[in-house]
Amino acid sequence: MKVKIGKSIAKGEIYAPPSKSYAHRLLICGALTGKSLVIDGISDSEDMGATLDCISALGGKYIRDGRTVKFSDVTEFFADGKEFFCRESGSTIRFFIPIALAFGGKIKFNGSERLMSRGFSVYEDICREQNIILEYDDRYLTLKGKLKSGEFKVKGNISSQFISGLMFALPLLDGDSVIKVTTELESRPYVDITIDALQRFGVEIKETEKNTFFIKGNQIYKPNNLRVEGDYSNSAFLDAFNILGGEVSVLGLNPHSYQGDKAYIPMLKALGEGAPSLDISNCPDLGPLLFAIAGVKHGAVINGTARLRIKESDRCETMKKELSKFGIDVRIYDNSVHIISSKELKAPSEPLYGHGDHRIVMALSVISTLTGAEIEGAEAVSKSYPDFFEAVGTLGVEVNYEKTD
Repeated sequence: MKVKIGKSIAKGEIYAPPSKSYAHRLLICGALTGKSLVIDGISDSEDMGATLDCISALGGKYIRDGRTVKFSDVTEFFADGKEFFCRESGSTIRFFIPIALAFGGKIKFNGSERLMSRGFSVYEDICREQNIILEYDDRYLTLKGKLKSGEFKVKGNISSQFISGLMFALPLLDGDSVIKVTTELESRPYVDITIDALQRFGVEIKETEKNTFFIKGNQIYKPNNLRVEGDYSNSAFLDAFNILGGEVSVLGLNPHSYQGDKAYIPMLKALGEGAPSLDISNCPDLGPLLFAIAGVKHGAVINGTARLRIKESDRCETMKKELSKFGIDVRIYDNSVHIISSKELKAPSEPLYGHGDHRIVMALSVISTLTGAEIEGAEAVSKSYPDFFEAVGTLGVEVNYEKTD
């Protein structure tokens, strides 16, 4: 899909979309109760579809009515012989691998080539230690075996999703377990969201010392009817219009949220005032937006960027390529990106490209309101915020669609 963004100033009030991070976790916890309950505030995104597909594969039963998911009672979960379709959702596959292994058997995961290329090193190590067979290629991951309780040593500088996945699974096992994070734990707020979600369903995780988590076995997920809170990650794209001269109020965000991406508020403010040095180790998903805003404002040094290379695209390289079309210089280093502000921002003379990455598309859309631009591959927003363009349209942004084959 090609989208044409006209030169515009965004104004108005808009409600935050539901948090993707919380939605994944609440759906999984709700399903694992095996009881009737309701989770409200589930977006119609590809990632939510992937998690619901995996819940169905495990044996969960639900009815979806708009943004509401109603679970019904089930007598048994099992993974043996099942195929779990994860589409392009890194959260989904990393959460469900240990969950499926908690039930055991011969299990198959199906995902996009880009998803499989992102790797499963933490689980490969665990499976090797527990004599579980794990094999994968560019589309499929197969497992054979059953996860056992015990001590799990996990690196914290790869992805917090591996730790969260274990936290969902280990309470289901016979015997107690301990997760020891052996390096600095990056993206710690996402682990805090997981612990918060588990506690809401009666599952207890104890942090006995910094980044060491005790998990009692044979715990029972207890039913709870909940509503997903507003998403800071996607709201950042809406709030960013204010740095570009807009007047946008984003409603429905929890000021006490565990979401690490609420760091966007002081970060955007700093970019509006000067050329700051920012660290996104705990909020890497903000990277593309911060690159874009820095480029059209005063520049910046963004640290903690190494993991952006293994997202839906190599977000450092793709933003460098696309921002150059505005005349913005981006310099990439091992774990930092330097954005040199354009002295004369220019309208792109060729279409921008989304690289199959929802956050690249949204970041480019925001700054395109300054010059006007065309974005090819804009359908990537369906991964996390399918109605993004409708939402910004309500704020007065000039948006025109052109479907491409």
